[in-house]
Amino acid sequence: MNGNLVRLAFCCFALIGALGAGGLAHAQSVALVGGSVYASPDAAPLADGVIVTSNGVITAVGSRSEVQLPADARVIDCSGKTVVAGFWNSHVHFTEAVWRSAGSAPSAPMAEHMQAMLTRWGFTSVWDLGSDGRDTVALRRRVNAGEIPGPDIHTVGSIFPRDGHPAYLPAEMKLPEAATPEDAAQLMRTYLGFGLDGLKLFTGSYKGQGKPVVNMDPAIARAAVDVAHAAGKPAFAHPQNMAGVEAVIAAGVDVMAHTVAGEPPYFPEQLARFKQQGVALIPTLSLFAKLPVGPDISARLVATTVAQVKAFADNGGPVLFGTDIGFTNYYDTTLEYELMHRALSERQILASLTTNPAGYFKAAKKGRVDKDFDADLVVLDGDPLADVTNLAKVAYTIRAGKVIYQKP
Repeated sequence: MNGNLVRLAFCCFALIGALGAGGLAHAQSVALVGGSVYASPDAAPLADGVIVTSNGVITAVGSRSEVQLPADARVIDCSGKTVVAGFWNSHVHFTEAVWRSAGSAPSAPMAEHMQAMLTRWGFTSVWDLGSDGRDTVALRRRVNAGEIPGPDIHTVGSIFPRDGHPAYLPAEMKLPEAATPEDAAQLMRTYLGFGLDGLKLFTGSYKGQGKPVVNMDPAIARAAVDVAHAAGKPAFAHPQNMAGVEAVIAAGVDVMAHTVAGEPPYFPEQLARFKQQGVALIPTLSLFAKLPVGPDISARLVATTVAQVKAFADNGGPVLFGTDIGFTNYYDTTLEYELMHRALSERQILASLTTNPAGYFKAAKKGRVDKDFDADLVVLDGDPLADVTNLAKVAYTIRAGKVIYQKP
């Protein structure tokens, strides 16, 4: 293993050893009263429901006549609104300028940006798929301490193929590249030593218009994935073309972090392997809709990615909601829901935000509105099964029983 790679990884992720959920400050008991409650995406709504939370946990769910409110509860009137489980965004980045020096920077600008980027849209859990770990860990620590209202943050270590510096990242940015399986395995072991939550591989790296994509050798990818899996950590991958998708399959990657714009729908053989291996997919459809290209090209890219999502979902694969925000600044989730709805039902989209990620990432107490589950909740102004864009109309975001966003 090249010692420079270890030093580079350490520079990128120093101080990560102190990771951990920590003790998120809990609010008083909270009672959500009078809303329509979906316990899960496949459940019938409970009309005029009451949800009581205490110490970060849901302590009661039922009709108004069944549930007695604690005397000290903060009561939130949800009449005319819909309550669902807290949302996951499984593809974000904490790379914008506001997050630099997150351990010492004033909290107010970060809290304001966290609202614009995440809590305003109902996110109570996120996967950061690439950032400066020193800042992300410091940010997570301050969020968990209650200093900055925000979601539960999971973060990963990245590995790029040799000479695979993407065209869209600054040329001066030093990236951890693996030239051999030994390099990849040692990088992943280094990340585990820092306490990271998972791995992200660039199985395909975009080098610029007219230049060939640099794909990762499947043997290199496999070496890192094997180390991650031995530690019980998930492996994400960024494929850029179908060769990158084939590397995902060969390496045993868990989650494809993007669809592959401009490529055909997944082949039957690929779909069979996805199902056999339990691979999940994050569509990021609005990313491709917002690329700075002409409308005809944009429409073609969206059509191909929507077709991939439909083929994947029809094959029974788990779809996880994700938008690549932080890399993009298009925070509004409405377009993503509209594009996903071309391939998925309203219930499937709600599942991609709640039960699918909770189950996939083994968060046994998240993803449902049920007694003894984590009090991660979203109050919506409308029923998402009547209109999928209501998922973007958030009135309250609640994490661990604490209101982290309230619509003005």
